[in-house]
Amino acid sequence: MTTSTLAKRQLPTGIWILGFVSLLMDISSEIIHSLLPIYLVSVLGASALMVGLIEGAAEATAPIIKVFSGALSDYLGKRKGLAVIGYGLGALTKPVFALAPGLGWILAARLTDRVGKGIRGAPRDALVADLAPPEIRGAAYGLRQSLDTVGAFLGPLLAIGLMLLWQNDYQAVFWVAVIPAALAVLLLVVGIREPEKPITERRTNPISRASLKQLSRAYWAVVAIGAVFTLARFSEAFLLLRAEDGGLDVAWLPVILVVMNIAYSLSAYPFGKLSDRMDHRQLLIMGLVVLFVADLVLALGNHWLWTLVGSVIWGLHMGMTQGLLATMVAHTAPKALRGTAFGFFNLVGGVALFLASAVAGLLWTWAGPALTFYAGAAFCLLTIGLMMCQGKPAVEPT
Repeated sequence: MTTSTLAKRQLPTGIWILGFVSLLMDISSEIIHSLLPIYLVSVLGASALMVGLIEGAAEATAPIIKVFSGALSDYLGKRKGLAVIGYGLGALTKPVFALAPGLGWILAARLTDRVGKGIRGAPRDALVADLAPPEIRGAAYGLRQSLDTVGAFLGPLLAIGLMLLWQNDYQAVFWVAVIPAALAVLLLVVGIREPEKPITERRTNPISRASLKQLSRAYWAVVAIGAVFTLARFSEAFLLLRAEDGGLDVAWLPVILVVMNIAYSLSAYPFGKLSDRMDHRQLLIMGLVVLFVADLVLALGNHWLWTLVGSVIWGLHMGMTQGLLATMVAHTAPKALRGTAFGFFNLVGGVALFLASAVAGLLWTWAGPALTFYAGAAFCLLTIGLMMCQGKPAVEPT
């Protein structure tokens, strides 16, 4: 193996920095999110339907913003500035959760936080593709996702320890989340140097009809599959509600997200590397089968220990599929429109997630937890069926 070949297979430093930025912000976010559904229900008196609507609206907000931030990053030829703005806005919302007197403030904070995620998401994902050569792009997305998910289980672990230490003082725990969020923004500002991309063509509107025609049928097929797939994977808030319904003490509820994200983190990078050598559609179908099993376990098991098992399987499916979907978008989108492509992919997925969470909340309220997860399993089978009927697109990485 030549030195140049070895260098191409080594992940750039910028990928690692983006991963640690995601890790810090996820620690901050998950300290709050691991407690928020139960805080809404037990302290503020919200229903499961209200939790589903809040989570669905919040998660749908980010993808809508991603369309415009991704397109803007393509137009400017710059990604980092938008990422800094997005992470900064997310950091500024963290104190609001500690200060919020009611549901309205919580909803406003959740939506604003997701606006920040929307601003940073597509430019950051496009920046990963800009930094990583095509032959190791799956590993790059897998590593960033893996580090992101390390934060996603460290956050709930901190939440558990602080809730036990401070006797379920939600506001005090929420204040701690401010610190890693601020560190994430600082690391991004000082640690990332964006690759220079000389402008050789006249700038055009990336979301004009002419530009969108450059997005291939293979890309839109990935968008469609991702949307149906998302209908099968509603908000993880319902895992927490299922555990509480199964008798798990409030202070220990974040352990559900801890085990889920440990499984997610440990599997994301290996499956990211595997996606560089394996047919993407086959790997995605395998991930859907794993999600189907998770839904069945969560539907059939009433005790919180079954929720724990189901959450581990749920995390494994996330590790198999989330970085893979990002890789599929990057492989099927033109280089000059990567930000726009990620934006539209996330927009469609966000709408699907809102619908999935709203339907899950309705099913939970009217028919109970079991039917909620059976519905998720049914959407898994639907997505597998669609993928089996779809022809394999011929795509060359760019």
